[in-house]
Amino acid sequence: MSLEDRVNALVAPKGALEILSQDEITRLSVGSGSLHDLFRRCALAILNCGSDSDDAAAVMEEFKNFEITIVQQERGVKLQLDNAPSSAFVDGKMISSVREMLFSVLRDIIFTFQEYNLERGLSSASSEKITNVVFELLRNANVFRRIRTPDMVVCWGGHSIARHEYDYTKKVGHELGLRELNICTGCGPGAMKGPMKGAAIAHAKQRITNGVYLGLTEPGIIAAESPNPIVNQLVIMPDIEKRLEAFVRTGHGIVVFPGGAGTAEEILYLLGILMHPENADIPFPLVFTGPKESAAYFEQIHAFLGDVLGEEAQAKYQIVIDDETEVARIMKEGMEEVRQYRKQHHDAFYYNWMLHIPEEFQHPFEPTHEKVRELNLHYDQEKHLLAADLRRAFSTIVAGNVKAQGVQYIKENGPFEIHGDKKLLKKLDALLEAFVKQQRMKLPGSAYVPCYKVITD
Repeated sequence: MSLEDRVNALVAPKGALEILSQDEITRLSVGSGSLHDLFRRCALAILNCGSDSDDAAAVMEEFKNFEITIVQQERGVKLQLDNAPSSAFVDGKMISSVREMLFSVLRDIIFTFQEYNLERGLSSASSEKITNVVFELLRNANVFRRIRTPDMVVCWGGHSIARHEYDYTKKVGHELGLRELNICTGCGPGAMKGPMKGAAIAHAKQRITNGVYLGLTEPGIIAAESPNPIVNQLVIMPDIEKRLEAFVRTGHGIVVFPGGAGTAEEILYLLGILMHPENADIPFPLVFTGPKESAAYFEQIHAFLGDVLGEEAQAKYQIVIDDETEVARIMKEGMEEVRQYRKQHHDAFYYNWMLHIPEEFQHPFEPTHEKVRELNLHYDQEKHLLAADLRRAFSTIVAGNVKAQGVQYIKENGPFEIHGDKKLLKKLDALLEAFVKQQRMKLPGSAYVPCYKVITD
């Protein structure tokens, strides 16, 4: 993109956070440190929506002259943008969805820092405290709705998928939308965009004017998976663990499309939770689906889960190939089970309080060589604990693949080494090798250099 394609603009709020304190403005001012850097990085990701790049460092380098400044005025605040991507504007005016999401970023970063100290985190917090933090972040973003029946379907899958897989995600989203179900995704491209696009068309057919397209992301991954413009509610969670908890607390059922390491991480996170004894009776409809060309992908995932977690894990989901209508029917029927269960146990429709999430799934995991070597990837432990460390292993690969901090760490220190039970690791290595061959680790056409070594010798 040439310099002629950059735009300078003064943008007024739309949708969130029109007033800031002097202290908040100071903390987010240019040169103030890490909080401004975080705000700038997330804002650039919003403005760069529609980009094909999944290289966060390359995006930051391309727009190294981009700057964002908070301008305090008598009637509130505005944002001064310098050298912003022109794709966020039409005839010099910012696209409405981009403007909404831009101020959502400002809202979430301010609230998270003020309430929970984003830089310090919640490393010593209890499980209950973290669950309440996730609730408060979502409530501050006005995510919760008064609903008569559960209707939120979370869709997971890769940001870099083949065209036929993307088209299938739209078909599934369309069928879900026709059944008056709403969509939540990780808010990026690929399998995160397709279901929203399909549902939006279906909602228009059903004359639904208040359809929800909820996007949940986090600062470490937003630049590599910029939000798609269909998202009408965007929330920036502090880290991947709170993002994952937000998915399962707000969602009433989950559909999984083909993906790579990030999708495997999400699957292991959810299965690890559902396999915990305290969650044995909680209904949570879960479907793995894709077009017929993706059948082998789910066969590999299914076999891996059976090998490492057993039939108990496999019993938690259904696999439906090339049948978008059946996927939607399963989700719609599952919503009724969820409704009955929550009514019987007096649990909220808008937030799954009863679901028990162990601390192993809640505290942030920032991969280093030492931490990755210490992962307990052995069979001689409870299955939900094995799932937790397998989830961390895939999170490590995601960090090394697309997160700017993780990519830089690999450049400086070399690939992560994954150790553990040799039989288990051979299964893991085979799955990862299949992902590489299917170009599920990076955008198609990009040469993939592994950020990991699975030590199987």
